[in-house]
Amino acid sequence: HGARFSNYEAWLSDPTHIKPSAQVVWPIVGQEILNGDVGGGFQGIQITSGFFQIWRASGITNELQLYCTAIGALIFAALMLFAGWFHYHKAAPKLAWFQDVESMLNHHLAGLLGLGSLGWAGHQVHVSLPINQLLDAGVDPREIPLPHEFILNRDLLAQLYPSFDKGLIPFFTLNWSEYSDSLTFRGGLNPVTGGLWLTDTAHHHLAIAVLFLIAGHMYRTNWGIGHSTKEILEAHKGPFTGEGHKGLYEILTTSWHAQLSINLAMLGSLTIIVAHHMYSMPPYPYLAIDYGTQLSLFTHHMWIGGFLIVGAAAHAAIFMVRDYDPTTQYDNLLDRVIRHRDAIISHLNWVCIFLGFHSFGLYIHNDTMSALGRPQDMFTDTAIQLQPVFAQWVQNTHAFAPGSTAPNAAASTSLAWGGGDLIAVGGKVAMLPISLGTADFLVHHIHAFTIHVTVLILLKGVLFARSSRLIPDKANLGFRFPCDGPGRGGTCQVSAWDHVFLGLFWMYNSISVVIFHFSWKMQSDVWGSVSDQGVVSHITGGNFAQSSTTINGWLRDFLWAQASQVIQSYGSSLSAYGILFLGAHFVWAFSLMFLFSGRGYWQELIESIVWAHN
Repeated sequence: HGARFSNYEAWLSDPTHIKPSAQVVWPIVGQEILNGDVGGGFQGIQITSGFFQIWRASGITNELQLYCTAIGALIFAALMLFAGWFHYHKAAPKLAWFQDVESMLNHHLAGLLGLGSLGWAGHQVHVSLPINQLLDAGVDPREIPLPHEFILNRDLLAQLYPSFDKGLIPFFTLNWSEYSDSLTFRGGLNPVTGGLWLTDTAHHHLAIAVLFLIAGHMYRTNWGIGHSTKEILEAHKGPFTGEGHKGLYEILTTSWHAQLSINLAMLGSLTIIVAHHMYSMPPYPYLAIDYGTQLSLFTHHMWIGGFLIVGAAAHAAIFMVRDYDPTTQYDNLLDRVIRHRDAIISHLNWVCIFLGFHSFGLYIHNDTMSALGRPQDMFTDTAIQLQPVFAQWVQNTHAFAPGSTAPNAAASTSLAWGGGDLIAVGGKVAMLPISLGTADFLVHHIHAFTIHVTVLILLKGVLFARSSRLIPDKANLGFRFPCDGPGRGGTCQVSAWDHVFLGLFWMYNSISVVIFHFSWKMQSDVWGSVSDQGVVSHITGGNFAQSSTTINGWLRDFLWAQASQVIQSYGSSLSAYGILFLGAHFVWAFSLMFLFSGRGYWQELIESIVWAHN
């Protein structure tokens, strides 16, 4: 699509005024209305995936290069399909091959992550950096040398980065600072593009490669040196934890579900971390001023992270039902956790109740005071303050690190910490210091509440997957089973599967509040236009701090205030978003039907009458 149907070259020549588009809708049944004007005389659907920004950062300067890349990827995909077929039907590896943990760690760390990062750092230094430096200087993309010319011609590179004239001599004589023209440690954002300095990211990938290449030599294989995962786990005993990690190695090498569960939990957490870094430290040129893409990327990564974490709980529960063997797990950490599961769940339970009453209670208090016309008694920045003092301390620590704990950095890791001035690109705010106040304190405690409830439901599903006081024989009934009828009342939605199902609703609650919060906070306090005099006009005029302290404020100044865009989208190029938005709310309302019916209330009532008249 980027090669054949896009305005990539036009966008590359003027990324601040032309919007990215890589799809043109054909004129069938009137759907061509979706082709909006994206500038530069191009009609198409504006894309919000950030691909154009990634391509620019990679050093792609025309659509022919995209075309060749696409063909190359297609050929590789065919090769991989063949390899998949071959290694399943012709020469399938034995199970033992998948259980050789140390060899796997060595190869994945050194090969995949180490050499992978090194190769990418090489590409960045030899291709991306020179091309991006010329693009930043305003050179026409058509006049920039082609990627292979930079690779084959050292003099061409040396014109931009003089250290290339010296070759590898500084490397072997340990004068590494000679390379600081292409491998920097600046911190902050490039004022031309509003993205991280690409020389910083090249340096980062080179450093990461070194670390992973060393890590790839840490584990014991055919020779008697290095770590053994099994030994590390079995030696890991504390004074209060019995057998410690003994037996966990066997679980992870014999149960796919256990392994998948841990991997999903890690990847899900990592994805949510990515969501937060994409806007606070935008890695690609011009990503920061493409607000639609910023919002889409945040939403996308938060949702993916949420699903992966729920998946982790699902597979942990399946492991408990199908693969867990109590005879091999005696007095280790897993056994001890399961044995005091009642204490864990009941503590989580009171924590959730406490958080629910106190986080939502603050809003209820504010709404009540506001309704009674007593603004001086509300929890706001202008009345009773609840400042997030610890978060502000963390912000300051990072904002002022370049002068103290990080003496070599020119700027802090992110402008969001504070300290610096705003960075504007093309009259739009890329990033600025994000101040936190009472409003943020309130909504973050709602986040704490929803996340803890999600954890409560999912963890309860895992810890009670095999048995509970109500149904001691869960392990025999399996991962999912229906209600048990009136003989054992209240047995609806108690299977491990049902806990995942119910946990999913709370995951959705959590993510929705996060996305609402992000959308409004960014439009109110970060995103906006900058006048020639340097005056910032935020999209919603900085109303988050005052309005979001009441539920009424969320409904009035966020949902209702922005509803007109959806309601009036029909008949315009945004109509698809409007109808999808409304359709998504229908699907959500529809899903509640299953949530309520699943309680089996009527089923149990009717059956109990039948049972009573037996």
